[in-house]
Amino acid sequence: MKLHNAAMYAVLTLGLGLTACEKKPETPVEKLEDKVKDGLDARPNEKLQDAGEDAAKAIENAGEAAKDAVTPDPK
Repeated sequence: MKLHNAAMYAVLTLGLGLTACEKKPETPVEKLEDKVKDGLDARPNEKLQDAGEDAAKAIENAGEAAKDAVTPDPK
């Protein structure tokens, strides 16, 4: 029973921690500022953000390739 309570508290703590860290949506001005800084390579942690963007593009391309490989050609 003690293990059950400990697991319950761990799940609640994780859940509350994740909701507390929720990122607020960006305003159009913040999005524009990010695009300008991206173009000028002036964002904080620029190399890390660029690597993340490249990884996201690679995953998207891999997903498209997998979808194309599975989808039959129309006749």
